[in-house]
Amino acid sequence: MQEITLTTNEIFEKRLSALRLAQDELLKRTNKAEELGNGIFTRYQNPILTAAHVPLEWRYDLNPETNPFLMERFAINATFNSGAIKFRGKYIVVARVEGADRKSFFAVAESDNGIDNFRFWEYPCLIPETNDPDTNIYDMRLVQHEDGWIYGLFCTERRDPAASDGDQSSAVAQCGIVRTKDLLTWERLADLKTPSAQQRNVVLHPEFVDGKYAFYTRPQDSFIEAGKGGGIGFGLSESIENAIIEKEVVIDRKQYHTVYESKNGLGPAPLKTEKGWLHLAHGVRNTAAGLRYVLYVFVTDLQDITKVIHKPNGYFIAPENEERVGDVSNVVFSNGWIADEDGRVFIYYASSDTRQHVATSTIDQLLDYAINTPEDGLCSAKSVETIYSIIDNNKI
Repeated sequence: MQEITLTTNEIFEKRLSALRLAQDELLKRTNKAEELGNGIFTRYQNPILTAAHVPLEWRYDLNPETNPFLMERFAINATFNSGAIKFRGKYIVVARVEGADRKSFFAVAESDNGIDNFRFWEYPCLIPETNDPDTNIYDMRLVQHEDGWIYGLFCTERRDPAASDGDQSSAVAQCGIVRTKDLLTWERLADLKTPSAQQRNVVLHPEFVDGKYAFYTRPQDSFIEAGKGGGIGFGLSESIENAIIEKEVVIDRKQYHTVYESKNGLGPAPLKTEKGWLHLAHGVRNTAAGLRYVLYVFVTDLQDITKVIHKPNGYFIAPENEERVGDVSNVVFSNGWIADEDGRVFIYYASSDTRQHVATSTIDQLLDYAINTPEDGLCSAKSVETIYSIIDNNKI
């Protein structure tokens, strides 16, 4: 039998065809809801974004003359921690895309139904730099503010200028701010200034408070440790173009032997409901296997948005099954959700700093959960009392 030898160009075309087919199948895959669940939210079987969702045109030089083996020229490591917004009838996420070089950037992906068939726009986001260039940017929170702008608040990371030459890991985190009207052109504003040494997970409240811009912060002593930063902070600024918070107050504190004992921070901007502002946050505790990140919920007063009025015990979402495995294992994190006019809520959460998921619920379900789930009694005896109460009520 005569052996058929493919030319270099034929190998290129065969490989390109296979790559396109595999990605097309991935992008068109239907995402099915998981059965039963807990009655609070619905998980879906597949992540909505992975590294494999990133367009081939970003990763490969598709010219057979300059890339005859069709090698990946810019490898993607992960897609996760997405901000979210409903925009022109589409469900939009602005994902943190991390290259194999460890640098993150932002990219917009859209879906017609919010649960599958997410596709990235043609180009990633071009975020202008300040006079002090960012080394890394990540975890954008999106909010449609009542002033008419869409704001993106994100973590900007730079090497610690006080670090010695031998220390190439010490960094400083602050809050970067951009704004846009079309999610295409981004105007960079000055980084947020606060009394804290470092900032992460800063969120802009969607409404003015006393005529000022209101921010939820997470004050930190260092890049990793919250230190004296006691939890989720809050502060006001006269300006957004040069945002300065003179005073931070902690509205949701860290607490010993809870899911938020090490540190906590707000996720996306809160949702306004008839019964209060609905918040989604992450909590961190230390374990023998390292830090564990989960999500939790609380509600603040409509008039005094710094006053927590409902806070169910424990976590709302924790990593399960394959969600537990990834670059930073045992982590779920959210900085984006969308509330539709019909009350349905799309919760975009990432697992283990690797992939992006969605869960769905409703405003009514989330408020029922937040208001009627018992609060944390902060000791084992109180937990047992709660169970006794539920058992006894079931006998009535």
